[in-house]
Amino acid sequence: MAKTYTSGLVSAIAVATGLSHTNSNNINNINNNVAYAADAPFNFSPFSNVPEPSHPEPSPPEPPKVRNDHPRTTSAGFDPQALERGVKALKDISNSPHAKKVFDIIIKQEETKITELAAKVAEFKQMQAQHETERQRIIYDEQKKLAQHQAQTKSQMAKYEDELARKRMQAENEYHRARNQELVKMQEESSIRQEQARRATEEQIQAQRRQTEREKAEIERETIRVRAMAEAEARAHEAKLSEEVNRRMLVDRANAEREKWVSAINTTFEHIGGGIKAILTDQNKLVVAVGGVTALAAGVYTTREGARVIWGYVDRILGQPSLIRESSRGKYPWSGTFSRAMTTLSQRTNPGSASKNGNGFGDVILHPSLNKRIEQLASATANTKAHQAPFRNMLFYGPPGTGKTMAARELARKSGLDYALMTGGDVAPLGSQAVTKIHQLFDWSKKSKRGLLLFIDEADAFLCERNKTYMSEAQRSALNALLFRTGDQSKDIVLALATNRPGDLDSAVADRIDEVLEFPLPGEEERFKLLKLYLDKYIALAGSRKSGFFQNMFKGKPQQIEIKGLTDEIIKEAATKTDGFSGREIAKLMASVQAAVYGSDNCVLDPSLFREVVDYKVAEHQQRRKLAGSNKA
Repeated sequence: MAKTYTSGLVSAIAVATGLSHTNSNNINNINNNVAYAADAPFNFSPFSNVPEPSHPEPSPPEPPKVRNDHPRTTSAGFDPQALERGVKALKDISNSPHAKKVFDIIIKQEETKITELAAKVAEFKQMQAQHETERQRIIYDEQKKLAQHQAQTKSQMAKYEDELARKRMQAENEYHRARNQELVKMQEESSIRQEQARRATEEQIQAQRRQTEREKAEIERETIRVRAMAEAEARAHEAKLSEEVNRRMLVDRANAEREKWVSAINTTFEHIGGGIKAILTDQNKLVVAVGGVTALAAGVYTTREGARVIWGYVDRILGQPSLIRESSRGKYPWSGTFSRAMTTLSQRTNPGSASKNGNGFGDVILHPSLNKRIEQLASATANTKAHQAPFRNMLFYGPPGTGKTMAARELARKSGLDYALMTGGDVAPLGSQAVTKIHQLFDWSKKSKRGLLLFIDEADAFLCERNKTYMSEAQRSALNALLFRTGDQSKDIVLALATNRPGDLDSAVADRIDEVLEFPLPGEEERFKLLKLYLDKYIALAGSRKSGFFQNMFKGKPQQIEIKGLTDEIIKEAATKTDGFSGREIAKLMASVQAAVYGSDNCVLDPSLFREVVDYKVAEHQQRRKLAGSNKA
């Protein structure tokens, strides 16, 4: 058996020697692959039918090719050494005592390899089936995912189409709403144009009506003028006819009057000449006549000078000092009694007349906090007088025209005191008499039974710092006199000073001040109230004041101003524009409005005229401020 196997093996080797060198290499590669497959387990890719080893071993290096140096003994350059070595190995195995065991082992190994190869083939087929199953499963999953993706895409398309439809409907609704709004706007504009056309037609009709009335009045005036001219011509013709008769009558009358006056003059001069002749001829009569004329002249001169001296003494004792510009007491104690009684009676009968503007201070419009402070001072001053306590002196400071003087008057009236007004500029011209006049002023002020509020306007004119180089000796003396009279708290006099520059006052004067009140420029709300107040005073009530019989007879009744379309919004607009105006400037503004209305043709105040005057005065105010700023610079 061993011999047979050996012989078969040798024959196989001999057959192999007949192959080409290239085929032998391919066979060796195949044998190597088979050997590798037999030695290692099979690994198949799930996507390939060719099994691949999981751990491929590197192929053994090819034996170096033997150069064929004997081409006649070899075929195609075949190397017979391997065959010789195989034959030698077979001989060794055959000669070995264990040859049979070796061949058995080799056969068993071959059978084992064949069995393993069959198992690997079965395993490969099983793996191929699993691969096919996995491929079918993957195809099913892909189809399922594709169906889901298609369903999702279809749902998204449906949603997108629904969103497009909803947006299209929304756009159509927006278009219709915009179209409706445009139609409504067009209708409103059409109605506005129709209303404007109607108003323009009405205004044209009114203008034509006024033109017709003016033409009618002109025709009537022309008719009256023609009638008057005709009557005048008739009277002239009649006078011309009777002129000769009248001329003769006048000549006769003039001759008679001339003769009468000539005779009277002659008679008078004859009597005067006779009297003078009798006096000149009689010495006693001449002396009596000269003495009588001299005594008459002396009596007239003596009476005049004596009356002047007596009246000066009375005026100095009872009269008002010359420094007083305005006072509620009157020049003499008995003057103004009737007017004060009538004022008191009217205030008792009409207690709300003094507070018609709602602030309790007549025509004075102040900031609410300042108004409240002045009311407190008025109440405190009235209670101080009632309890015989000393009065408190006050200082009012602020820009010009902010109501300091008017507030002092109202403060005196509310507190029940008399008031007297003087200005500091009147002291300097007095020179050396200023001290005497200051003492007379305080002596006169103490005579008030009700107490007196002495208001000194422009106090910095003579109450400035005493170390000023331009201050004269007379001004220093006047200042010292006032400081002497105000050194102690007084129960008779309330001293109220007003100035635009409180820093210029002397420190001793400032020390005598108990209350300091600032009067700022009016705010927008105060300007609105001031405009309303002066609109009533200068416009609405203009021409409605009662006048005497002779004034109505000679001057005629003033024309009433008509106000058209002037609303509170327009007045508030003017109050906004007049920022920086004082109360005096607002009063002048309304006086300018009154002058503009009187200068118009129809004496009507409308919004356009009011705005025109306000804009002009605002520009004028700004120009004055620029000029003042340039002068300071």
